[in-house]
Amino acid sequence: MTDPLAPVLAALTRPGRPSSDYDLNPGTVLPEGRRLRAAGVLVAFEETPDGARLWLTKRSSQLRHHPGQIAFPGGKVESGDLSPVFAALREAQEEIGLPPEKVEILGTMEPHETVTGFEVTPVIGRIRAPFIPRPEPGEVEEAFTVPLSHITAAHFRVERRRWRGDWRHYYVAPYGPYYIWGATARILRALCARMEP
Repeated sequence: MTDPLAPVLAALTRPGRPSSDYDLNPGTVLPEGRRLRAAGVLVAFEETPDGARLWLTKRSSQLRHHPGQIAFPGGKVESGDLSPVFAALREAQEEIGLPPEKVEILGTMEPHETVTGFEVTPVIGRIRAPFIPRPEPGEVEEAFTVPLSHITAAHFRVERRRWRGDWRHYYVAPYGPYYIWGATARILRALCARMEP
């Protein structure tokens, strides 16, 4: 029987490269010696009767940063975290109630630099046992899934908007009512590129 996550497992055996929010904006001049803060996000897949699905969150509209945006569970590496993997698992438990012991870590992808000054490590995981999502109301408005089949090149496009006086281009991969864009879409586009070499 074929593993539903076979494309993801194959992707992790192929070389990748770091990505950033600036990839589609080559004219951006980044400051020399900039210091990025470490973060980890959990790219967690769950096997269902309909195939593998990816867990995402819709951030609370009350948050100061990125309100209402679609994101992976995750956050910055705190002083007590052993690694970005540890931070991603801790944040997933805090944000959507996913117990770390139910997640099998499959690997990590190259880091992604955000415009907000983070170096984000995408942590790829398989949810090994059913869990009931419990969104943390102060941070997460909703937890939902999208099918692995959505992570294909055909579902991505490039859009643009004004940011700090300049046009900024970025990937989007809308799914139903969910507008997946920015760093989340860029990380998924990097995974997609490795699944479809």
